[in-house]
Amino acid sequence: MGLLGSTSAETYYGSANSDNYGNYQFITIKDIVNNFMVAYVGEGKLITKVKRNDVAFHAQRAIQELSFDTLPATKAIEIDMGPSLSMVLPQDYVNYINVSWVDTEGVERIVYPTRNTSNPTAIVQDSNYNYLFDGSGNLQTASESETFKKFKKATFSANSDNLQDLTDSDIFNLYRYGNRYGSLPENMQGNGVFYIDQLNGSIRFSSNLSGKILTLKYISDGLATDAEMKVHKFAEEAIYKYIVHAILNVRANVPEYQINRYKKELRAAKRNAKLRLANIKVAELAQVMRNQSKWIKH
Repeated sequence: MGLLGSTSAETYYGSANSDNYGNYQFITIKDIVNNFMVAYVGEGKLITKVKRNDVAFHAQRAIQELSFDTLPATKAIEIDMGPSLSMVLPQDYVNYINVSWVDTEGVERIVYPTRNTSNPTAIVQDSNYNYLFDGSGNLQTASESETFKKFKKATFSANSDNLQDLTDSDIFNLYRYGNRYGSLPENMQGNGVFYIDQLNGSIRFSSNLSGKILTLKYISDGLATDAEMKVHKFAEEAIYKYIVHAILNVRANVPEYQINRYKKELRAAKRNAKLRLANIKVAELAQVMRNQSKWIKH
């Protein structure tokens, strides 16, 4: 029996089915659990007995682990950056891929992280530099640190060519951020900088990014919503191998050689999934490599 149902124009292009476009390349976690129970669990099979809840738990863990380095679980959000120079991290954020701002042509200009500043917790002090406490005896803290306030006010310019019009502090910033010779390669760009404030769950940006459209591409764990809990069919076998290894690994009296066997099979399945999902096309690669034949005149 075929997996596809009706393919009429109404069911294929209907607005009610727009959420299903492209979904044939994925398999849901419900189907994964059902398939595993049929193929791997039962009398005379690899796993004689296991609870369905256990399989569902390990399936979710498999999606989490593979989302970080195998499955295409990339997400992206776009915001207008205001004078606060701060972006709240998405609820399902795990790690970032890149941050960029969009120019007038729609091209994304990569913004690079900086390691030279942060946003520490600012403790409120009196005139004698003693810590202040509230009526409940809790230490008082300021809403913003002085470090972040100065970072927001700092001038970040990639077009300051006339050194006679600049102060010593401006010239220092030019060298520090990579606009003059002798700077660090990691700072040699004029798109701005950012750092992630983990304590407050936000991203802080340099002053030149105020008023720009910013894009954050990040990694999630694939479990934020029910609609996201699906796996590309290229990685389906890796999910099954992960579940098998996870179940056998936590059971008592399972021979070590059997656990190691399925651990090796899991590695092989993940490697195959990565190769398939890399989506390398020979024709596209050849087109890119033709650039190597250019003659560079000096």
